[in-house]
Amino acid sequence: METINWADFEKVEMRVGTIIEANDFPKANKPAYHLTIDFGAEIGVKKSSAQITMRYTKEDLVGKQIIAVVNFPVKQIGNFMSECLVLGSVGDNNDIVLLSSDLKVENGLRIG
Repeated sequence: METINWADFEKVEMRVGTIIEANDFPKANKPAYHLTIDFGAEIGVKKSSAQITMRYTKEDLVGKQIIAVVNFPVKQIGNFMSECLVLGSVGDNNDIVLLSSDLKVENGLRIG
């Protein structure tokens, strides 16, 4: 594993956001959802694609606070432009468990 220094870590903008919409992504190569996430007034609303269909339903996701990297460049996934990277732990068979806050906090708070 490559190590990074503190200055590298400080460049990564990990923020808390609330999923406000979750939809199927039928054109994805692997089962996924389109997510719309509110990161508060400073950052606004961003969209992401997430392969989290094994563990979560769309109904489970709406209202859930998650952690995402919000300063990666936009990435095209099929016909969709992903604007942030939702973080999760990846287990066997790509079973992803989302990183989240255990208490409700303000959208947009920085993780550090």
